Amino acid sequence: MKKKINAKFLLISALAVLLTGLCAAVLFYNILEEQIFDDLQTNAKLIEMMNPEMDTGEFPTETEQNGLRITLIAADGTVSFDSYGNENAMENHAGREEIKEALEEGEGRAVRHSATSNKHTFYYAVQTADGTILRIAKDSSSIYTLLVQMVIMIIAVCMVVFGLCIFWSRRLTRRLMIPIEKMADNIVLMEEGVVYEEMRPFVATIKQQHMDILQHAKMRQEFTANVSHELKTPLTAISGYAELIANGMTDEKDTVHFAQEIHRSAERLQNLINDIIKLSELDDGDLQLEFEEVDLLEAAKNCAAGLEIFAEQNEVSIHVEGYTVKQRGDKSLIEELLYNLCSNAIRYNKRGGSVTLLVYIEEGRSVLVVKDTGIGIPKDQQERVFERFYRVDKSRSKSTGGTGLGLAIVKHIVAQHGAKIEMTSEVGVGTEVKVIF
Repeated sequence: MKKKINAKFLLISALAVLLTGLCAAVLFYNILEEQIFDDLQTNAKLIEMMNPEMDTGEFPTETEQNGLRITLIAADGTVSFDSYGNENAMENHAGREEIKEALEEGEGRAVRHSATSNKHTFYYAVQTADGTILRIAKDSSSIYTLLVQMVIMIIAVCMVVFGLCIFWSRRLTRRLMIPIEKMADNIVLMEEGVVYEEMRPFVATIKQQHMDILQHAKMRQEFTANVSHELKTPLTAISGYAELIANGMTDEKDTVHFAQEIHRSAERLQNLINDIIKLSELDDGDLQLEFEEVDLLEAAKNCAAGLEIFAEQNEVSIHVEGYTVKQRGDKSLIEELLYNLCSNAIRYNKRGGSVTLLVYIEEGRSVLVVKDTGIGIPKDQQERVFERFYRVDKSRSKSTGGTGLGLAIVKHIVAQHGAKIEMTSEVGVGTEVKVIF
């Protein structure tokens, strides 16, 4: 990456230096050309002032030494005098660009190759008072020498500038890459003030993602440890009771009791495995939900009917209130949500307590409420009850068959439906869980 950035810098520098050099050369040539024509115009005016009759014998001899060529041309284009060549041998000049301009506008100028001197020549022509065209010319040999010197100087300056660009390009590339290299070393411990302002949102996002990954990894590690522990308890009980029965160390009464304990542990083990599988499915990012119109009141009534025996065993009454509310969602997941909330409400209730399911619409949103008169949840633990394997009352949960994963499953189902969940609870009074679709 560093080499690519440096190469881009050098390419931009080279193009900038080249364009600057070309612009300088063109600008210098235009200024020089304008200066030459100004000098030719000045010489022509001086000659016209000093020799208004255009007497060829009075033209100053210094003009040839200065590289100036003087030509007199009649209005019809005939050359009457030329300080360099034989005017009698010269062709008619009426078609020359500078002569035509002088006849039409009073003065004219041109740059072209001269057939007389065989050199690239600058021409300036002016019409005198008697109609004769006075033309001053200067060949470009000395000018080109100056241009070559100028081009050599521009090239030298460009090379020096490009050399400085190479130095500063490498320096800037190193300075540009320092924060990025530091991020590569350890982006989590890197302070945001060290990086460029434009990169701070990127660094903050990467940091957050990194922390989320670490948190997720920690949660998975804790989940694995918790699963191992939770599976070990019923398996140990099953293994122990089965060994006692197999060794004939129990009488008929104990055998029945141990068989019941084995059945209870096996049931708890099955519930735990089912909940783990359900969580794994909900954690799958590619999970395809089958949304349909779900009657929340009907789903609540079916849930209450299914848990009626469990409620009676715990001496808890269960009621359904509200009216028919249609909500798009995955029917099986909504039923799972209701079952987990209601079974928790029964499991953590008091003898003679009640569980109420409410279904209604509030501010245009479908609302599902499970309310109980149970033991309640302390405020400092209310935010943690949706964590996996977190139990407020561990002894009660295990004795009644709870896996500690019910509310974690509820949280996932709520998220899958784009809903939100609210909980209010008071110790000794009860808990209310509200799902707002």
